[in-house]
Amino acid sequence: MTAAMITLPKLMMIGADAHTEVHATLKKLGVTKPLIVSDNFMRESGTLTKITSVLDDASVAWVAFTDTVPDPTTDAISTGVDILTKGDFDCLIALGGGSPIDTAKAMAVLGTHGGAMRDYKVPNQVDHSDYPIIAIPTTAGTGSEVTRFTVITDTETDEKMLCMGLAYVPQAALVDYTLTVTMPWRLTADTGIDTLTHAIEAYVSKKQNPFTDSIAKSCMALVSRHLRTACSQPDNTSAREAMMLAATQGGMAFSNASVCMVHGMSRPIGAHFHVPHGLSNAMLLPAVTAFSAPHAAGRYADCARAMGTADDRDNDDTAVKKLLNELTRLNQDLKVPSPKAYGIGNNTYFSLLETMAEQALASGSPANNPRVPNSQEIVAIYEKIWE
Repeated sequence: MTAAMITLPKLMMIGADAHTEVHATLKKLGVTKPLIVSDNFMRESGTLTKITSVLDDASVAWVAFTDTVPDPTTDAISTGVDILTKGDFDCLIALGGGSPIDTAKAMAVLGTHGGAMRDYKVPNQVDHSDYPIIAIPTTAGTGSEVTRFTVITDTETDEKMLCMGLAYVPQAALVDYTLTVTMPWRLTADTGIDTLTHAIEAYVSKKQNPFTDSIAKSCMALVSRHLRTACSQPDNTSAREAMMLAATQGGMAFSNASVCMVHGMSRPIGAHFHVPHGLSNAMLLPAVTAFSAPHAAGRYADCARAMGTADDRDNDDTAVKKLLNELTRLNQDLKVPSPKAYGIGNNTYFSLLETMAEQALASGSPANNPRVPNSQEIVAIYEKIWE
């Protein structure tokens, strides 16, 4: 197998109260003037105060930009970049789910290089930023704290742009499951299926490698054992800790092996209809897996075995059938709606299918899929998941 380049944060703290190491992490990175990138919920819930109190105790001056939005937009990022470039900052602390972390990544690149975010979408890559990022995730799902990607919605075109490069890899990640215990049920479910999707797609990707295979299988096992519990028992710290570790493992896996067709098709649904990313992934995962599995039965069978859905006595075909049944059952248990049930109007949805298919293919992610789809096949899957 061809050698694989693996990129990860320089520093990682994983476990209870890892967030209290934020000042020590600043010192290790040699930075002293942070701009905190977060959102209003983090501020109002008191989570932001958990970070700023550590900085205050260490007499570190800080400023907080909390106007990030779900599915970060170029408009919101422009506001943040203006604060960054006009202030005296040498680093960013990204606190929250994938949206604040992705926003901080985009701010760091635009603050360094200027221009518009669309200048940096794939296939362009950016490998340098002047602003180190310390990522502190508060949801167990996106894995953005360890990835070399950010996804930004172009306000003018509604396109969800995938941007990649070493500049987007946080220099440090403080992965603290205690920050996730207030996650509501729906968010826990959606980000959990997002994590599972990351692991499955990394494992079946044409860019998979032995490093990503091992952590992807570990991630799948953790999600399979603990996601339903994390939803039904939100105060179950063992389940929360397991899902937080799984999210980081999933991020490490797909960042170094790439996502595939689910993510390529998911982004346009999110961009046009404002469906949360994990939820749009969940809508698609069973149907895309059924489409792809005949072209990589052994790989998908491995996923079923890693999840405990199948075992070594099952042949690959049987294991794949069990995987498809489990993915469908998981969506049912976690009340994942169809696009129709979510409230998307059918006229709007069906009128945009060809546009969404083109955007999915343009993202490059479907090219990593075991079975590479054409536009008509993508449209057919969008039609299939409607109800």
